[in-house]
Amino acid sequence: MAVVIVAVVAIAAAGIAAWTLQHADGFSARAEPSWAERVVSRFARRWSVPARAREARNPVGFSQEVWKEARAHFADHCAGCHANDGSGQTEVGRNLYPRAPDMRLDDTQRLTDGEIYWIIENGIRLTGMPAWGDGSDHDIETWKLVHFVRQLDQLTADHLKEMEALNPKSPADLAEEQNDDLFLAGHETAPAPDKQEHHHHKEQP
Repeated sequence: MAVVIVAVVAIAAAGIAAWTLQHADGFSARAEPSWAERVVSRFARRWSVPARAREARNPVGFSQEVWKEARAHFADHCAGCHANDGSGQTEVGRNLYPRAPDMRLDDTQRLTDGEIYWIIENGIRLTGMPAWGDGSDHDIETWKLVHFVRQLDQLTADHLKEMEALNPKSPADLAEEQNDDLFLAGHETAPAPDKQEHHHHKEQP
């Protein structure tokens, strides 16, 4: 049955691809996905999770300590794409295809705990969501992240500020912090590198 479902999804995706090539300028990720592409994407996410995994229950009890640990983990590992508040409104998240979802909304919140766990552990093929775990059913840190996703509507301004301090810093951010420390210590500072990152391409001979 699973093979049939995958085949149907593949055929639908191929049809959409053909239509897109005929009616649009290639497969640019700049274009907003069509309704058909969004339907196929949601379908693929739904059916990528094994039936047994959907029914799995979170073995980690919720507590303030668990939530704090999950916020720190999310800020360090996940916020680059998903944003600290789970909105997906980051430079990377907005430019993925499919876009990083707003996990506060029903499309994510109506998933079971088991589905959320499986997606974090195993990723979703043909999307920007990688597999973060080893594929086991018992990754405690991943189960804590499931609690985080469930508590997104409870995040406060203080929580977000706390998470922002834990976000990975770019080389430009680190250089700026170092300059600030030197300035406060009374030393001369060097110009900070441009924070905007550009893709540099070597010229062909």
